[in-house]
Amino acid sequence: MALKPIGDRVVIELIEQEQEKVGSIYVPDTAKEKPQEGKVIAVGAGRRDGKDLIPMTVKVGNIVLFNKYGGTEVKHGGKDYLILSESDIVAIVE
Repeated sequence: MALKPIGDRVVIELIEQEQEKVGSIYVPDTAKEKPQEGKVIAVGAGRRDGKDLIPMTVKVGNIVLFNKYGGTEVKHGGKDYLILSESDIVAIVE
C-alpha cells in the first residue's frame, strides 16, 4: 500500500546525514538536528486557485531541501516519511 498525498502535499523519504562523532563520542539521536533533505516519493495533484488547478513544481525522484520544522512525520511500512506542503520545500538539489 502506497502513500498518496492530497492537494499540494508531497511525501518525502528522509535522507539521514552521516552519524556525527565528536572525538570518540557519538552524538545521541536526541541531540541531532532533524534532517532537512529528502527524496520525493509521491506528489499530490496540485493546489487550487479558485477553479484552476496549479500543478506541482516538484516531481517524484527530486532531491529537495525543506524547512526544518515543516510537515508531519509518519511511519509507513517500517520507514520514516515526511508529508509536507510544496510551499515548505525551499530548493530542488540538481
